[in-house]
This record gives sequence, structure tokens and C-alpha cells, in this order.
Amino acid sequence: MHYAHRKAAGRRELAERALTRQIALWLLAVASLAALPVPAKAQSLSDPGDPSGAAASTTPVRPDLPYTRPAQAIKLRNYLFDGFGPYPFTGAALAAGINQVSNSPPEWQQGAAGFGKRFGSNFGIAAVSTTTRYALAEAFKQDALYYRCECTGLFPRLKHAVISTLTARRGTDGHRVFSVPALVAPYAGTMAAVYGWYPGRYGAKDALRMGNYNLLVYMGANIALEFFYSGPHSLLSRMHLNNRHGAPNSGSIP
Repeated sequence: MHYAHRKAAGRRELAERALTRQIALWLLAVASLAALPVPAKAQSLSDPGDPSGAAASTTPVRPDLPYTRPAQAIKLRNYLFDGFGPYPFTGAALAAGINQVSNSPPEWQQGAAGFGKRFGSNFGIAAVSTTTRYALAEAFKQDALYYRCECTGLFPRLKHAVISTLTARRGTDGHRVFSVPALVAPYAGTMAAVYGWYPGRYGAKDALRMGNYNLLVYMGANIALEFFYSGPHSLLSRMHLNNRHGAPNSGSIP
């Protein structure tokens, strides 16, 4: 009986992994499409001083707004919101519900106690990941806030959101750099879970696997931040998404 229970639990876990892989592959496909260059529509400008009447083909580029470094108070407020606000709370509850249905991990069983363990685990992973990202960003002198694209169009904005998953702003001019904190943070959260409170049979491979999904979730969050409404009456308007950049107003003191 015990063997049959373990065998059934193993089948459920394999099915859950297969479903998660399908979702991951779909997200990666979207990311690949977003990374493709989008042909720009050329605009012909005729030079009145050119007697031949030849037209010069140019591609107008919209310049970025001036970058403003966020104050420490703004970074702290966004860290608390991203790590312990309503969105990670809701996300942890939804993930716990999925884990409850699939009975993963089976050692936590069902019922309110099992759901509580799964909810606490998912919320803990999110908190550790966010804390690691913001702390390492401070150490690397990077800006961990998300900046909405100044571009227009579905694919350019989607490409910006995907690229922002592993990049950050740095320096007084806000130039974009590869972000080690953004890469490390998702795996730090799952490593903490595996070696902190997950059943003993889980190891580093499971942490890396879950970290991959955690990174994809972070990518999805960036896409949501890029496209979701953040007008004056939205919850996000109280945070760093209340202007075109998704960052402090230009009058903020760095």
C-alpha cells in the first residue's frame, strides 16, 4: 500500500513537471519572438536643397527620457512591496492551490496544514528571491526597479520586458548592463527552500529546476508590469510605476 501511494505520488509529480515544462517552453517561445528584430518602417525625407530630388531613408528613433536615480526611500518602499506586498501574497496563494491539487510535495499531505506549508514555502521563496535581488543590486550599484519601455508596439515592448529580466540600470546616466543579481536571485530563493524547509529527498538539481521556473515567473511579472494599466487610480500608481519610466519623478533627489 505504501509503495502504491509513493508510485502514484511520483506519477502526479511527473505530470506536474511535464505541465510546467510546457508552460516554460511557451514562455521561451514568446521570448524568442520578442527577441527578433522588428523591421522599422522607413520614412522618406526629401532634401529640398538636393537638385536631384533624391530621398534619404531614415528610421526615427524616440529618445529616452532623462534617467533619474531612485532615492533610498523609494527603493526600500518598492522592495517591501515586491517582497511582502499583495502580489507575492496572492501569487503564493495561487501556487499553493496548484501544489495542493497536485499534492506536491506529497510529504506535506492535504488539508489546511498542507496548504499552509505550501503557501509559506512559496511566499518564502518569493521573499528570499526579492531580498537577494535588491541586496545584490545595492552591492553591484545597480538599479533593481523596472522601467517601462518608451517604445510603442507589442513586440518592441515585449522584447524590452524580456530583456529587462536579466538587465538593470547603472550609473548616473542609467545605462543598461547585465544584472548578476537578477540572474542569481531566483535560484537563491529555491536553494533556500530546498535546503531550508523542503523534504530531505530534494537536492540541488530540484533547486535549479525550480529556479528556472522562478526566473520565468519573474519574466512574466515584467511583462505584466509593462502592459498592465497603471493609471492614477490603480494600486501600482502608489508605487514606482506612476510615470512613464516606472521610476521616480524627475524631481527626485538621488
